[in-house]
Amino acid sequence: MATVADWVEGARPRTLPAAVSPVALGTGAAVGLDSGSLLRASLAAGVALALQVGVNYANDYSDGIRGTDDVRTGPPRLTGGGAARPRTVRLAAFASFAVAGVLGLWLVALAGTWWLLAAGAVAVLAAWGYTGGASPYGYRGLGEVAVFVFFGLLATLGTTYTQALTVTWQAVAGATGVGLIACALLMVNNVRDVPTDTVAGKRTLAVRLGDRRARWAFVLMITVPLALGLLCAVTHPWAWALLALVPWAVHLSRTVLGGASGRDLIPTLRDTGFFDLAYGLVLGAALAL
Repeated sequence: MATVADWVEGARPRTLPAAVSPVALGTGAAVGLDSGSLLRASLAAGVALALQVGVNYANDYSDGIRGTDDVRTGPPRLTGGGAARPRTVRLAAFASFAVAGVLGLWLVALAGTWWLLAAGAVAVLAAWGYTGGASPYGYRGLGEVAVFVFFGLLATLGTTYTQALTVTWQAVAGATGVGLIACALLMVNNVRDVPTDTVAGKRTLAVRLGDRRARWAFVLMITVPLALGLLCAVTHPWAWALLALVPWAVHLSRTVLGGASGRDLIPTLRDTGFFDLAYGLVLGAALAL
């Protein structure tokens, strides 16, 4: 029987900063437009976190029943490791999606942006379809596309729009940057799993690119956002503070390009998540000021 610690690990806390970062950035952009709302920001954060936890449990369930997680280099999974029954993990995923739905409904009701309900429904379907269903797109190398759209563009710009009812080019630049770093988080995770995913037939983008090119893709995914963020310094000088993240990006790049693999990449996975959060907080604060 799974313990509380097992369920916490199953939620993959290393990935959760990627859910908070776009909300912080989007809220900063809204504050800069004199339209910030703590309640709406909190609801947006709740939606993002619930979706992230939901997709993590859904991935655990789907990969587990397919046998993809039978041999892992990372932490054991609930389903694949036999700690919890598959139907229980699936229920946890659906419960997380339900929480996201309730919070999302509350948010769009406050903002009057009812059309965003359709975007939210698509996000839930994409969360399940990543590794679930008859033809999961995550097994065809399209996971980064979904992450970029939903945890980059939609999460950031949706947060801004539900508070300010408009978006700016600076918010778009930041959303693009956040989306790319979220892709980097997925990329380093999949670089770690290339050997086992190849055997299991899971053709992630890292598998398709090959180990070396996937590592360079990771570097681009964390450096291009810094350039995009610094563009915002044209109108928001505090964005120059992003230069403080350059040494961090260099360290992450050296580790990944240096050939770290397997469990040695777990700290990099964690640190990439915090890098994503720092990016959102710093650029969000710059746009607010």
